[in-house]
Amino acid sequence: MEYNFDEIVSRHGTNSIKWDSAPNGDVLPMWVADMDFKAAPPILEALQKRLSHGSFGYTQAPQLFYLAIITWWNKRHGLTLQQQWIIPISGAITGLTAAVKALTEIGDKIIIQPPVYNHFYITINNAGCEAVENNLLLKNGKYTIDFDDLEQKAADPKVKLLLLCNPHNPAGRVWKKDELLRLAAICGKHNVIILSDEIHSDLVYPGNRHIPLASIADLVSAESITIASPSKSFNLAGLQVGYLFTANTSFQTQIKTVLMEQESELLSPFAIEALIAAYDNGEEWLEALLVYLQCNYKYLQSFIAQHIPSIRVVPLEATYLVWLDCRAFQKSSDTLSQQLLEANLWVNPGTMYGKAGEGFLRINIACPLKQLQDGLDRIKSVLEPQL
Repeated sequence: MEYNFDEIVSRHGTNSIKWDSAPNGDVLPMWVADMDFKAAPPILEALQKRLSHGSFGYTQAPQLFYLAIITWWNKRHGLTLQQQWIIPISGAITGLTAAVKALTEIGDKIIIQPPVYNHFYITINNAGCEAVENNLLLKNGKYTIDFDDLEQKAADPKVKLLLLCNPHNPAGRVWKKDELLRLAAICGKHNVIILSDEIHSDLVYPGNRHIPLASIADLVSAESITIASPSKSFNLAGLQVGYLFTANTSFQTQIKTVLMEQESELLSPFAIEALIAAYDNGEEWLEALLVYLQCNYKYLQSFIAQHIPSIRVVPLEATYLVWLDCRAFQKSSDTLSQQLLEANLWVNPGTMYGKAGEGFLRINIACPLKQLQDGLDRIKSVLEPQL
């Protein structure tokens, strides 16, 4: 089946955070991590069928929900899950917040690896904990983990958790098995629980393979928690659907308790149907999407190399979020992003993801090619004269 990812779908007037919160209607938003494509046809069909029923009361996740997750992770990532490990959540942030609150106390420390997903900072702050930064190292245009620094910081007895972004946002890295094993060994040695955000696990490009943290050692599967969702892969963020899994029964109990206290343990009927349809019948669409996204990435690489060579494109192994090294312009990320916004292009300043992101910009390429071309032309108009 062919899918028309070139179709321009207007999102103005839909209360879209991405589009309708822009300063004016001429702004092209290429910031927040949702896609400008329609969802896969099997998902739309499942939602239409559920809508036609007409009754939308409180809904429990059926066995088909868990089976879809178990089958997907086994087929896509070679990971065998058990139903009792899985806890439904209304989105990754809900799960992240619940897990952090369940496993820490006020004043505890949590390791993160900047530049990293900005909600890690928000969640840690809201829990009354302290973020400990184990900054990634950028060598020859590629990010790696600073294991010596990690060892030193994990040894602090006040450190209780490490928040892992796997694959990494915004660096676009797919962590290799040896990297995950070394990270897990350090955390295990110092009794640091790993909370692995694997929401981008299905958006991995050829030549790379997602390694679930829970798959690399029996110890890790019991002493880690994984957060996942079809929301990024299938553009379902607004449906608020996700799940976490852990083999540790104590973690399960503690997290469920927090979810109940927050009254956030139930999913909407549409979230449930969308996940089942995505995982059961959406794989063909996802594979076509990955081809399209990789073509967009190659176009961006070529365009920047030709027109703005002072920008270095950090290699994209996963996600649809490209990390642009703009340090050659010797301007802050905030200044650069503001200049682009004045030219009606909205991208993320690198400092959203920690001080380690200074001099960088993040741009979302999950959009029709024509839209990407428009955005890159706007970058060229602002930055090319500054070369």
